[in-house]
Order: sequence, then structure tokens, then C-alpha cells
Amino acid sequence: MKYSRRQFIKTAGIVTIGGVTAKNSLWASANAWSSNSNTLKVGLIGCGGRGTGAAEEALNSDPNVILYAMADAFPDQLENSYNTLKEKQKNKVQVANNHKFTGLDAYQKLLETDVDVVLLAAPPAFRPSHLEAAVNTGKHIFCEKPFAVDAPGLRRVMAAAKKAKETKLSLVSGFCWRYHHPKRETFGKVLYGQIGKVRAAEATYDTSELWYKERQSGWSDFEYQLRNWLYYNWLSGDHIIEQAIHSIDMLQWAMGDVAPIQVTGSGGRQKRTDKKFGNVFDHFAVVYEYPNGSKAYFRCRQQSNTTPSYAVELVGADGKCIVDCRTGLHEITGKNPWKYSDETKFTDAEAYKRSTVRSMYQVEHDELFASIRSNRPMNDGEWMTRSNLVALAGRMAGYTGQTITLEQALASEEILFPENVSWDTKYEIPVSVPGITEFK
Repeated sequence: MKYSRRQFIKTAGIVTIGGVTAKNSLWASANAWSSNSNTLKVGLIGCGGRGTGAAEEALNSDPNVILYAMADAFPDQLENSYNTLKEKQKNKVQVANNHKFTGLDAYQKLLETDVDVVLLAAPPAFRPSHLEAAVNTGKHIFCEKPFAVDAPGLRRVMAAAKKAKETKLSLVSGFCWRYHHPKRETFGKVLYGQIGKVRAAEATYDTSELWYKERQSGWSDFEYQLRNWLYYNWLSGDHIIEQAIHSIDMLQWAMGDVAPIQVTGSGGRQKRTDKKFGNVFDHFAVVYEYPNGSKAYFRCRQQSNTTPSYAVELVGADGKCIVDCRTGLHEITGKNPWKYSDETKFTDAEAYKRSTVRSMYQVEHDELFASIRSNRPMNDGEWMTRSNLVALAGRMAGYTGQTITLEQALASEEILFPENVSWDTKYEIPVSVPGITEFK
């Protein structure tokens, strides 16, 4: 499907302020669900660490919800998740053996059950097909980020999100910082003009290297790659999309969810060059140009023993704003100074997450289930897919070394994830080289 300029402007270029404040109460309470006491059945698709966490948060969101079905490509991963959740939520984990589905088609079997809500947490490449199927079967959805690894997949997600809205299904994204109270307060002030027009911005996600699973006897090439999906761009989208998209989404939020006009960038592999790291880069640096003339400078890297950074800094006509996810700093300086002061100080984001404060991860599910109980569907589709597009354009610019417009990025026909995969699939994409790799 070819995308015209008119379609691009309609789907990706409009301003969305709706993500600034919550439509539902920040801390959902039992009172919000009193009008509907029916048990809500939850199905988990993708039983890794994030999926297991999402399931626990879903169970904590509502006094009358159960985990009813689980699906994963791998039996061992499903059982590990089940045992973890059963230990923590014994009475709410009610997954019969015939509601444990494994294999590449496990999601389809789960969606054939009478679950009310599904949690989509499989590797990103599967998200378009999983989201489409969930919407088509009438399920409310929590959809972990990112949502697609290529433009054809993202267009499918856009269509599915639109259909979810039309059919009054709730769709909540895994962009957890949008559900973080200090950031809602801070970016809300920026959007209402507290630092004046934003002239320049910097966003970072610099971190260390992540996990790796050694190949085991009996694993096919496809199983090995799927178990190490982070390192294959056709499964993860590369780390600018899979991980650093959080910083890009915060940047987009602060810029009023307006799509940039174009992006110029670079990237490569300096340190993480072993074959076991597949075909992904270990660093990106890109510049986004916005319609109002502002520029945003973004970088990310996954290299151990390097200085970490996970922040967004905005320079406006009347002041500056800094949001630091590692230290918890949320501050505006200049003409209208302000500092978020109600948050207890922690040494890093993980300490904050473990605190007695209700975490942003929990708030995502609180508001999802409150919207279902109140029959007021919420839908993050428009802004969540735009942030995915901005990250996708950044990867394209980094891979090619070319300036890429957002219109070109959305219209790209390059398909990274093959349409049909099996355990016998053999699939390799070479490492991209800026200046040699072509935009498609």
C-alpha cells in the first residue's frame, strides 16, 4: 500500500495534546469499578519479564480480575512466568492447563478463549499481527512498546488502533512515562507555555549492554535468534526503537506530539561487534527538525563501562526544563522557575519503581481497567504510533546516513519481519553501513 502526502499529514502530522493529562483518575480506586462487578479475565501473550510484570500489575489494578490464559512461543518461559505469578497472586492466577498455549500460533489460540483483556508483550516484530487479531476479536488491550519494527507493520498498527477506537475498545500503550505523575506535571507546564516556545531539545538513552542467552543443544537458528531477539533488527527494531523509544516518546510529548519534518543521523557498531550481537547497532545519534523551526538532538547507546544518561532537556524562549529519569529531577529554570518537590529522592529509576509510591507501570493498568469498568474507553493509538514512527525514521537515518523525511519513513515499503516464519526459518539481514545501506 502506497501512502500519499495527504494520508501522511492526516495520520502523522496532526497535533495531539490528549496525552498530557489523564482522562481517568491517576490513582484508580475500587469506587471506579463499583458499577460493574463482573470478573474480568486477562490473557497474557508473551511471558517474558515485561509480560510477567504487566500481568502482575493487571491483577493489582482491579479487585475482581483473574489471569485466565497465557501464551508464549516457549513452554519453559510460560511455566516460569506462571510459577512466578502464582506465587505472588495465588488466588487471582486461574490458568487451567488447557489455557496454556505455546508455539508461534499460541496467540491465536488464546484469543479464541473468552478473555476480556489481553496483554501484548511478545517481541516487537509480532505486535502488528497480535494487535490486529486482538482488535478483531473484541478484546481490550495493553500493548507493550514498541509496536512495529518497519513501516508496513506500523501502518497495520495504525489501522488496528483506529478500529479499536471505532469499536470502543480500550488500548493502552507501554509508554510508561506518560503515566508518571511528575512527568505529567512537568510536561504539562511546558505545553502550557512555562518555558515559552521550545527552540531546542536534547534527549538521551545511554546505558550498558543487556542480557544474552547462550545457544543450547537442539535450538534451531530461528529459536536461537528468537530467544535473543534484542540483537536482530527484524525482531526488535534495534535498540533505538526497542529501548530508547522511551526517550523519543518523552521528547514527542514535550513537543506537543507534532511529527518532525525530517531527521538526519548516524550510528554503528564500535564495541558490540561479536557475531552473537546479531545485526543491531550499539549507538545512534540523530537530529530531528520540527515544523516550527526547533531542533531536537537525540542519542542512545548500549555500551558497558560508559557514562549513563536518560534524560530530556528543553531550551525555551523563557527558560529551560530538565527531566532526568535516573535521578528523578523535574525542574524548570528561567523566567518561571518551578521544581517538582513531592517526589521522594531516589538514586535511580529502579529505586523509585520499588518505592511505596504507586509506580507508573501500575498506573497504566489502573487507568486501563478503570476505563473498562466505567465504559469510557481510552485509546493511546494516535500518539503512540507517532512516537514509533519518529523512532523508526531515526533508525532509517542512522542506518543509511541520509536525511529522511517522516513522510518517506511512513511510506517505506521495506519489510524487516518476514510474513511467514516457522521453527525452520533461516533469515539473515546484514549489518547496515551508513553511506552504503540504501533507504527503501
